Amino acid sequence: MNSNSPFAVFLVDDDPRVLKALTRSLHAKGYDVRAFSSSTEFLAQHDSSIPGCAIFDVSMPDLDGLQLQAALSANGVERPVIFITGVGDIPVTVRAMQAGAIDFLTKPLNNKQLLAAIERAFGIEAGAAALRRELALINDRLSKLTPREREVLTHVVAGRLNKQIAADLGTVEKTIKLHRSRMMLKMGVRTVADLVRIAEKVNIRPQQQDATGTR
Repeated sequence: MNSNSPFAVFLVDDDPRVLKALTRSLHAKGYDVRAFSSSTEFLAQHDSSIPGCAIFDVSMPDLDGLQLQAALSANGVERPVIFITGVGDIPVTVRAMQAGAIDFLTKPLNNKQLLAAIERAFGIEAGAAALRRELALINDRLSKLTPREREVLTHVVAGRLNKQIAADLGTVEKTIKLHRSRMMLKMGVRTVADLVRIAEKVNIRPQQQDATGTR
């Protein structure tokens, strides 16, 4: 990972010696390191818009590493987290991994293991960032649909034919064809399969039909 990487490493440790050493070491490897000496300082200054991973010390006086991760999640921020600790504690390790930690490393840190964990975290973050961009694009396209086009979309992803949709909505098939064509164009798709795929990504549910075939 070089200095041109769009990802940052957010480092939080209340031990100034560890903080300084890790910051220097990771900078030397080309990482963009944002170092904080306390959980409170981190939460006050953290920029959630910057993609990257976090390295949290487990034992800190204000909020410990697990509590800090929970605080991020409570604010809707999901970052890959690597926990570091001065003492190997199996129950804490288990809780950390259950909370979704990338790794749980014991001090003194093995440099190779740390770098490998960061690379795994960046891989996960890259995938998450790509998904966020895709969802933002889908939602932007959805915002351009008229209410009727949005309604037609839910029928189309349910596999309804134009004439069936027309009957359900109390209009003629020609009108549905027009709405459907405009909706597909605005959504940037050519096939129903593609429309279904992106609808699922943003949790749009197909228009349900009852046993008689009506809404």
